[in-house]
Amino acid sequence: MAEAIQLKTRGELQAMRAAGRLLADAIAAGRAAVAPGASTMDVNDAIATAIAEGGGTSNFLHYGAHGADPGFPATICASVNDEVVHGIPSATRTLVEGDLFSIDAGCILDGWHADSAVSLHVGAAPSMEEVDLVAACERAMWVGISAARPNGRLGDISAAIEQSVAWSSRADGRRYGSVAGYGGHGIGTAMHMAPYVANQGRRGKGPRLAPGTALAIEPMLTLGRPATRVLADKWTVVTKDGARAAHWEHSIGIGEDGLCVLTAPDGGAAGLRPFGVTPVSLD
Repeated sequence: MAEAIQLKTRGELQAMRAAGRLLADAIAAGRAAVAPGASTMDVNDAIATAIAEGGGTSNFLHYGAHGADPGFPATICASVNDEVVHGIPSATRTLVEGDLFSIDAGCILDGWHADSAVSLHVGAAPSMEEVDLVAACERAMWVGISAARPNGRLGDISAAIEQSVAWSSRADGRRYGSVAGYGGHGIGTAMHMAPYVANQGRRGKGPRLAPGTALAIEPMLTLGRPATRVLADKWTVVTKDGARAAHWEHSIGIGEDGLCVLTAPDGGAAGLRPFGVTPVSLD
């Protein structure tokens, strides 16, 4: 039997919005720390400090802890170049000009979780194909978010992401690899909840998105084939062919009157505008 989707009241979605705003501020602090010569741990520490100063805690640190296993050892996932997701920050991993760096972070505020990710180049991008990769991944996220409707279907989001990747591949003249097996998820009183949000799917399929649903939407694209493997650290996911990868993510809340992008500073207004969607305010 499928796990039930947790539905939130408007007040609970507003509490999630507060957590999302804190995370947005923390990721902005992390982005400001990204520069040639900085370590991935420098970025981790900037985000950890911002979360703590805002009254939150990390939901990544010690994630998956069980018995003697301490779980994930940091506040962010710091994935560089061919690392797709779940890279572990290190004081000895120095960023260099042209690196493609994905920051994935989350926080808990007053018992409510937020989760978000961005991809950016360290300094100037080394090629236009990498500029296009990051843009195609971000676009796929926003297209997926724009497909979320009260009482719509989960498959509408998955299909929209898949179709956006195909559109970008045609427009850019290259075939992007859309990573399968990793995707978005429900979010609320825990970071990972039902339902799983695939980045490929069919419209009109899957559970209904009842008002009160909160989801994390997160496409992952590569410049090569979509196949991945996990490194010996048991966390870091890399592309099998060594191609570079991008990852974008926002958490959204769906209310009776529409959606709000909980982890976007403006609630998603700028990102959704090109797709004709106006988010509702939960501030």
